[in-house]
Amino acid sequence: MFSKKTIAFLRELAKNNNKDWFDLHRQRYEDEVRTPALEYIESMAQPMQKISPHMIVSAKKVGGSLMRVHKDIRFSKDKTPYKTNIGIQFKHERGKDVHAPGFYLHIEPGDVFIGAGIWRPENSTLRNVRLLIDENQAQWKKLSKKLVSKDGFELHGDSLKRQPAGFSADHPLIEDLKRKDFIAVQKLRVSQIYGKDFTRETAKLFKLAAPLIEFICEADDLAF
Repeated sequence: MFSKKTIAFLRELAKNNNKDWFDLHRQRYEDEVRTPALEYIESMAQPMQKISPHMIVSAKKVGGSLMRVHKDIRFSKDKTPYKTNIGIQFKHERGKDVHAPGFYLHIEPGDVFIGAGIWRPENSTLRNVRLLIDENQAQWKKLSKKLVSKDGFELHGDSLKRQPAGFSADHPLIEDLKRKDFIAVQKLRVSQIYGKDFTRETAKLFKLAAPLIEFICEADDLAF
């Protein structure tokens, strides 16, 4: 699957982020980036089925679990056309886009990590998660403490500066209720992506983070 050539290509792309260079090296992208990424996705089908049969694992070249290499530059000051990382998302079957609950793998020179949770959810989903935290405080504290203290994850994402509507500033879980994203992240060594056990290693981490996804799904009445 992934090799040192994968990282080398991404590093070179970062230095030559333009259409002419990419077109000249398109076959390298296919051989060193897209093909190994699709192989990894295929290898995750069975492990993810065991974690949750409601997560989509699709090894299609376009429109599947592999996120597109082309950037959306319409509203960005940075007009370079290509992403310089590999993004792989196993999202919930009911989700339409990257804002669905799911699992994520990020590969970039010097920055490899897995993530689980939900990023920039719709307001209704965010409200539902906050309400479930409020109604099940002991469950949430146990879940989040295990993720961070035992399983090696960090909770990432943006937060409100003030308490959300309907919650008091002195709520015992106010810092969690302020969250606008609910994402558990664990850093990996770049060298891990080259190993024959990479699928097994990441599947194990996804399984450890699954209770967070299950909690979010419960809040939004989604099957897990």
